[in-house]
Amino acid sequence: MTESTTSINKTKRFFSLLKQAINGKTEQDYTIGSIRKAVFLLAIPMITEMIMESVFALVDIYFVGKIGNAAVATLALTESVLSLVYSVAIGLSMAATALVARRVGEKNLDGAAHAGMQTILFSTVLSLIISFTGVYFAGTILHLMGASDRMIAENIAYTRIMFGGNIVIMLLFLINGIFRGAGDASIAMRSLIIANVCNIILCPVLIYGLGPIPALGIKGAAIATTTGRGIGVCYQMYRLFIRKGLLHFYAAQIRPHKELLIQIVKIGSTGTIQFLVSSASWIFLARLMAGFGEGAMAGYQVAIRMLIFFLLPAWGLSNAAATLTGQNLGAGKPERAEQSVKTTAGYSVIYMVCVSLFFFLLGTPVVNFMNSDPQARHFAIQALQIISLGYVFFGIEMVMMNAFNGAGDTQTPTLVNLIAFWLFQIPVAWVLSTHFIKEPRGVFYAVLISQVVAAGLSYYLFKKGRWKRVKV
Repeated sequence: MTESTTSINKTKRFFSLLKQAINGKTEQDYTIGSIRKAVFLLAIPMITEMIMESVFALVDIYFVGKIGNAAVATLALTESVLSLVYSVAIGLSMAATALVARRVGEKNLDGAAHAGMQTILFSTVLSLIISFTGVYFAGTILHLMGASDRMIAENIAYTRIMFGGNIVIMLLFLINGIFRGAGDASIAMRSLIIANVCNIILCPVLIYGLGPIPALGIKGAAIATTTGRGIGVCYQMYRLFIRKGLLHFYAAQIRPHKELLIQIVKIGSTGTIQFLVSSASWIFLARLMAGFGEGAMAGYQVAIRMLIFFLLPAWGLSNAAATLTGQNLGAGKPERAEQSVKTTAGYSVIYMVCVSLFFFLLGTPVVNFMNSDPQARHFAIQALQIISLGYVFFGIEMVMMNAFNGAGDTQTPTLVNLIAFWLFQIPVAWVLSTHFIKEPRGVFYAVLISQVVAAGLSYYLFKKGRWKRVKV
């Protein structure tokens, strides 16, 4: 066989696998066969899913950025507090992924579906409580975050709508966690694509107005985002109850099951605390940035949105490690689970190196496209160049953390986050930005330092192997 023929065959195999990963029509057993193939089939739709999630953030900041720095700052402060809701949603999705993946690995599909339905029940009740609290205390929340009275008066509607509609955030994350645990990553991907298309269409129409539709400003951004996510949830429900896949869901499974709910609370609560720890740290950083003025806050928010846009694909890749870890542990194959994590981490490092190079070479023109304010541009570019230096470490940490979560060991990542964010990031950010450097660069350097600490600690704990012995 000639070299050209071999190359053609490899190309054909690649595109065949790519089509298979995107379509997701063939049920796969990820506990046997090639690990590299398993990572590829899971990672492609999971990466796409995370790109779609990050597009939400970029679309909102792009259109709201045309209104002014005050609107961007309000969006930033609201999103900082909403990160607490995201933490709860992600924590519950971890529980769903861990329980569903473990049952699928054990070939107990009925048990997997039942576990998934119980997480939906729990999250729905919780989101209703969050909605009431967020809407009622919206003004207080913005005030505590450092918003001026003018910002609150003009833009409080955005905060109320985002909190009031948090159920769509909760369910979108959670149900996708169920699909990922079952290995149906392409369905999770499609739900985010649908939600994004709706948001991209609705955002400019509702923010600026079109024909008989009035310009709603930042309030329109909240309505567009909530509506887009809601349509994505409707698609998820269609795939759960009508067009059934590997797992069969039905209404009777929603009856409260004490033992399952206890497991969900146990895994989900530590998973939530894990992300609450990191989210609370980011809230503290946002509060520090607010002290440097609207321009600094707007620039920081633009940079963070861009960083997250490129970070979430790596998070999608690391989600493959969670599914493979859970299913292989369920099948009694801990060594295959470990090798899956190492393979995924290698791909993550390659991706993160490329992202860091991109920010250094093309960060400035991208920032200039996203925001027209010179001061905001200055701080955005500065943040990108400093924080992206630690992106390789971020990639390693994410894969290890998701491996722990996929195994049902949500306590270890919580410990890592406590040390990296609360013992390093917060104190260092405060000291550098208020006593030594005395400008936003101090915050950016603190983020970089915490990335290195988190990566080193998570890799050390992964090698110790306690996660292999966790029972779910």
